Amino acid sequence: MASSGSDGGADTFQPRPPQLPHFSRAFEGLMHSGGADNARAANGHGNGFFTPSYLSGSNYIQKLEDSHRAKRAQKDIQQQPSGSLPAGIATAASLANKTPASHLGMTYDLIERAPTVEYDESVAPLPAKWNKDDKHGALEILADGREVKYAASRTSREADHETCSIRADHPMPWQAGIYYFEVTLLSRSPRRDETTVCIGFSGKNVALTRPPGWEPDSWGYHGDDGDIYSGHKDGKAYEGATFGPQDTVGCGVNFRTREAFFTKNGKNYKTAFRDLKGDLYPTVGMKKPGEHIRVNFGQEPFIFSIDTMVKREQARIKVAISETSVERLVSPQMGETELIQQLVLQFLQHDGYVETARAFAEEIHDEKKALQIDPRTPVPGINIKDDEDAHHRQRIRRAILEGDIEKAVKYTYTYYPRVLEDNDDVYFKLRCRTFIEMVRKSAELGTQSSKKSNGHSIDEVPNKMDVDENGSSDKMEEDGLEAQTEQDDLLAKTIEYGQKLQAEFKDDTRRQVRRTLNEVFSLLAYSNPLQVKEVAPLLDRKGRVAVAEELNSAILSSLGKSSRSALENLYGQTSVLLDYLREDGGPGSLITIQSVIDEIPKELPL
Repeated sequence: MASSGSDGGADTFQPRPPQLPHFSRAFEGLMHSGGADNARAANGHGNGFFTPSYLSGSNYIQKLEDSHRAKRAQKDIQQQPSGSLPAGIATAASLANKTPASHLGMTYDLIERAPTVEYDESVAPLPAKWNKDDKHGALEILADGREVKYAASRTSREADHETCSIRADHPMPWQAGIYYFEVTLLSRSPRRDETTVCIGFSGKNVALTRPPGWEPDSWGYHGDDGDIYSGHKDGKAYEGATFGPQDTVGCGVNFRTREAFFTKNGKNYKTAFRDLKGDLYPTVGMKKPGEHIRVNFGQEPFIFSIDTMVKREQARIKVAISETSVERLVSPQMGETELIQQLVLQFLQHDGYVETARAFAEEIHDEKKALQIDPRTPVPGINIKDDEDAHHRQRIRRAILEGDIEKAVKYTYTYYPRVLEDNDDVYFKLRCRTFIEMVRKSAELGTQSSKKSNGHSIDEVPNKMDVDENGSSDKMEEDGLEAQTEQDDLLAKTIEYGQKLQAEFKDDTRRQVRRTLNEVFSLLAYSNPLQVKEVAPLLDRKGRVAVAEELNSAILSSLGKSSRSALENLYGQTSVLLDYLREDGGPGSLITIQSVIDEIPKELPL
């Protein structure tokens, strides 16, 4: 986790999407939609980030996109002139027309400081261009860094060197599961058999004075003889045969099987190498002056249908998943349908949805009765305990989801007086959420006030509409002033509440508490935080869900019950298992829980 600030200063950071507690709702990933699509929409806009089509939607690319956005945000902040603020931020001067004491107890430094960001440096980046610092001197990198040309003329002494090679800027990421790139030969030699281009991959420390495949820890496919080489000068015949000018040769690695393959002009050939290991960099070599190549690392559509190949690999894994029996996962044994029904039913009961659970149980019972072969055999019913505690928890949850945090706190103290005393972190988050909801309501009132004034300031409206005999301008002015007054009153209450919140936790030494306070107080620095992308996630209603789930889990724990339902445990365990299976490019790299969910029919038959 990145640290922030100078010594003695308050910690600041980039607002994050609402996070669910580690012991609560496990379905946090399903709360977010559109993030990956939005990032992919930025391709081709000169921001240096791209998503190869065959990796779209993968766990690896999702993490890479998150890391890329965070890095860009940090770079934008660092490039801001000293003392400047993000667009839309309000300074002390611009807030001077507010209540004079509106910022007492909240330092301007805390309010006006631009946030820093955090990103995951462990996510391996994609190769994007040739590395100008990792090439033989006779090679020249052209255009956008993706073209290489043998520019120097060879002397007789230089002819002793077999090849001049170059590596990409990053190794092929194992986390991707499958990686693929294509190289097009742009040189126009009249004779194809004179081509000396070699395509493959190599380790970081392999010599660049020989072609890929001739040195240990390197592998290559050579155009002059059509052979493949693996750490030795002696090659093996390959079904792809020779290649030359205007041909496009692809190279792919399946990290799950640790095998490599090549393609030519869109045709796939058999496995070339096996038992691959280590960091492997895309590499090309060439021997003759004038030879010229261009690489496609995924910035453009590939000639070979790598997407189809990846989908076939994913299908194989999903078939293996679907063929796995769940009967021995529970005792007593039950079929898949019955297990799912019991998981859903227990989830509804666990989270306090008593009426929904009762209706679902009745539906299950009716279904079993309709499918009963022998009418004399009784159909076992499902007992739904009408739990008063569940109603209490549901009432608390509803208050939070409606944004009335104070009502939820009141109910909690009434029904479970010790929960907030025993869970000070939950209490702190409820207090912060109360402040956030006050800021949100104030911002919404400001938007309403602006709309009522028809896009003009209150002072401008009467001057432009005072000729209206129907008095509509007076009514509009009155409504706008009323909304403005209500907003000012709420803002004053918000500032007062924030001062009390800051005073209550000023001596708290927990770093997360300081960071969260800085985060929520930064909302006051914006004239309309709902319209500022830097802080808008803080005001997202999804944040209410996170707080509601954490409080619900704390209440359940206080009652001696599991803080998570069986379905949540199953989801969490599956997520951990997939992470384990993603290590070193395992089968988990090609599958996400979301990809399985997306295949579920949207409308199930009745």
